Amino acid sequence: MNDFENLSISSAIEGLANKNFTSLELTEFFIKKIEKNKDLNCFITSTFDKAIEMAKISDQKIKENETRPLEGIPIGMKDLFCTNGVRTTAGSKILENFVPFYESTVSNNLWNSGAIMLGKTNMDEFAMGSANTTSFFGNVKNPLGSKVNKELVPGGSSGGSASAVSSGLCLGSTGSDTGGSIRQPASFCGLVGLKPTYGRCSRFGMIAFASSLDQAGPITKTVEDSALMLQAMVSFDKRDSTSSRQSIPDFSDFKKLSIKGKRIGIPKEYMIDGLNSDIKKIWDSGISWFKSEGAEILEISLPHTKSALPTYYIIAPAEASANLARYDGIRYGFRHNADDLNDLYEKTRGLGFGKEVKRRIMIGTYVLSAGYYDAYYLKALKVRKLISQDFEDSFQKCDLILTPTTPNVAFSIGEKQTNPIEMYLNDVLTVPASLAGLPAISVPSGFNSEKLPIGLQLIGKPFDEISVLAAGAVIEESRGF
Repeated sequence: MNDFENLSISSAIEGLANKNFTSLELTEFFIKKIEKNKDLNCFITSTFDKAIEMAKISDQKIKENETRPLEGIPIGMKDLFCTNGVRTTAGSKILENFVPFYESTVSNNLWNSGAIMLGKTNMDEFAMGSANTTSFFGNVKNPLGSKVNKELVPGGSSGGSASAVSSGLCLGSTGSDTGGSIRQPASFCGLVGLKPTYGRCSRFGMIAFASSLDQAGPITKTVEDSALMLQAMVSFDKRDSTSSRQSIPDFSDFKKLSIKGKRIGIPKEYMIDGLNSDIKKIWDSGISWFKSEGAEILEISLPHTKSALPTYYIIAPAEASANLARYDGIRYGFRHNADDLNDLYEKTRGLGFGKEVKRRIMIGTYVLSAGYYDAYYLKALKVRKLISQDFEDSFQKCDLILTPTTPNVAFSIGEKQTNPIEMYLNDVLTVPASLAGLPAISVPSGFNSEKLPIGLQLIGKPFDEISVLAAGAVIEESRGF
């Protein structure tokens, strides 16, 4: 029996190429492991028969030396990406039995690259949450909770994806990041999470939360694996009006890039009240690592950082209220029968959406209403521009920005459930890069006193994912575990 426990995507590709094992053997290993770890609740829908079929095709291609970049690599697919003929729920009752007849561009790109779908991973309902506790299909558990004898959240909204990779149920997984939903769960689960520049990955077939913010990206064990997955995911797509025509580099070129002489900005505004002291120590360690690699460290200012979270929680719910208007019980999804049309709308949406989704729809509808549009929504758009301008000004002085990913480590399930504001504060350090549409990565950088993982975040210039990956690799090589 092969030892698949410690495989990364890159080492699995090498092992498959050297005929050390087959894709079918690898896939069957993960299927058995998923079945043994159902208590983590990482998957909403398993696609084992499909995975075995895909693995057999990959093995044939390897045999014939016709391999594709991710040939035979089993992954999880966040249940936000529409998959042709496979149930896609976005973690919501309202889409409990929705089976798309088309494939999202991101998932289609991955299958065309030879990746294998083990199943659809659990997530906060419509990607609204920071703990993966708002899913209609139940909480996801962080596998690292066993270290502290607690049931810990994996972060959200891509918590199922992060928990699945962290517990070794797949080699990598897709996530989506609106305000930190790739980076924050990656940090909580001791993984690498990469949010590319807005527009790098097509949003076609990705169920919308906030259209001007949503962006797909990978969650993996290593920086190299994130580069490999990102390469397969990106493409220009004429079906997505926000898809970028920017040329796509070879992301593996990050290995050739030296950090020596690069200027790393440290924003003073990210030293927020309530920042965990262990995280502050790891941040200081990160600064030392870059200094020892010959990088220049300088303090910068992002003065509108304090306004990022309230700005996000006006813009994102406003876009969500418009995007989720389509779920009315008429065309598809859950329907609650009623005597008249208004009653049907009310009961379908009232019973089909969870509390957090309804809360954000109401906030969004309020800020878009005639009396408050100028006071809230338009003002938020102006502040968003100022936040973007802060980053533009800082990138005149520095090449990359180094910050913590989250203000705290993973917390217990239910701990912050009664206070929405406290839950929203989990995103305080990830939201600014999302509002500016910038590439950002979270890399595991150390542990707190209870041996729970801490992530550091690197933010780069638009479409400079290679520098972000190269800097992430410095942390990976320097951290010493």
